[in-house]
Amino acid sequence: MRPDDLTVPFPEAERFGSAGFPEAAATAEPVGSSPSGLAVPDGGAVTRVQARRAIEALRAGVPNHDAVVALGGGQPRIEARFRSLLDHAADDVAKGTQAPGLLVAGDFGTGKSHLLEALEQLALRENFVCSKIVVSKETPLHDPDKLHRAAIQAAVVPGKRGNALTEIAFSLKYDSQAYHDLVAWAGQPSSGLGSRFPASLFIFERTRDEEVRDRIIAFWGGDPIDVRQFRGWLRDQGEAATYRLERIGRRDLPLQYFSFTSRLIAAAGYAGWVLLVDELELIAQYSFKARARAYAELARWSGRLRGQRCPGLVSLFAITQDFATLVLHQRNDLERIPGRLRATENDADSAIADGAEVGMRLIERDRLPLSPPDLPGLDELRARLRTLHGLAYDWQPPEVDAGERATSTSMRQYVRRWINEWDLLRLYPDYRPSMVAERFETDYAEDPDLERAAGGGSPETH
Repeated sequence: MRPDDLTVPFPEAERFGSAGFPEAAATAEPVGSSPSGLAVPDGGAVTRVQARRAIEALRAGVPNHDAVVALGGGQPRIEARFRSLLDHAADDVAKGTQAPGLLVAGDFGTGKSHLLEALEQLALRENFVCSKIVVSKETPLHDPDKLHRAAIQAAVVPGKRGNALTEIAFSLKYDSQAYHDLVAWAGQPSSGLGSRFPASLFIFERTRDEEVRDRIIAFWGGDPIDVRQFRGWLRDQGEAATYRLERIGRRDLPLQYFSFTSRLIAAAGYAGWVLLVDELELIAQYSFKARARAYAELARWSGRLRGQRCPGLVSLFAITQDFATLVLHQRNDLERIPGRLRATENDADSAIADGAEVGMRLIERDRLPLSPPDLPGLDELRARLRTLHGLAYDWQPPEVDAGERATSTSMRQYVRRWINEWDLLRLYPDYRPSMVAERFETDYAEDPDLERAAGGGSPETH
């Protein structure tokens, strides 16, 4: 296939404006001038292997750690807001509150996924456990049980490589004040937890049976445990009558899991729990009722519903910029969803309507748009990518044309164009490639198969 016949989907990148671009970018050493590699924003260096991984990720449109290390986050305004949330997380746990989360917005290819990767790396450096998930068929936002399970499976613990909950559980120090505070809080009715949670802490601390500990950790991750087994473990420790082990309804359980996990993380010595949720726009394809529940869950996990906050949880969501116009207003979700639900005169539907209104107002009024690229920032980014490409493949990339500079051109298009041109020129130095790009349109039409593919649901009770 001739290079100028290609229609290219461009990978995610980020804005690097003159105000927000890392200081090291303008003074990065030329390829081959330093054996340590490319200078990066934190004062370190990128090796050849890291540069190769970064270029491969940017070419494929899947931003990774290496791309973020080499290029930075590039959204200083949003990063400052996120840092503020991190700084107050410990106070939130002490006060039993949750600071409202953030919602960032940008069109396809403007750098949302790159930003979330950068924020995850920032939070990990600040000793936060991080869960970065993508709304999908397998992780529907309207199902809080599946959301919790996905968050646990995706969790990354700073400086650890094993299963996140296992690492957290075995970091608990039973003689510490933090652990005593966790046990005291879990046993209070005001915690909102069922008695299985304090019982599980008691069993985990007292038992020496590793299989029992594994089952307790699985319970903390969302797996059900038969009440008879629970009672047997308590009987073995001489506490058969201490805990009621009452049934917990499906609607109550996810918030209990999230609340317990965030407190468990803090008790294990970590700064808090960060939840990063990408591709929120997929909720537009849900059916009416599922869409309403998804809006309500957005409000809940962003800490905007009274009585349903999760102290110690820092949340950030990403959505397309035109979602509010095309879904909330043109489809009229903003009025239809609460109106139809309240018309049923059902208490459960009314509660969903109240939460959905809060979630939709967050999308409509409080979203933070990503800053678009400016001309100096584009020049700096192209120079840095040129150095990175040269380091990755041990050559001296030529200067390439910046391409059409229009407000409709996304950062994804710029980055993929430059990388593809250097790829081709490295193999065919005399060739002059011409790239063609097609605009990607987000599909907001309802898709009944989306919910059927997700399958099943959580059990009614545990």
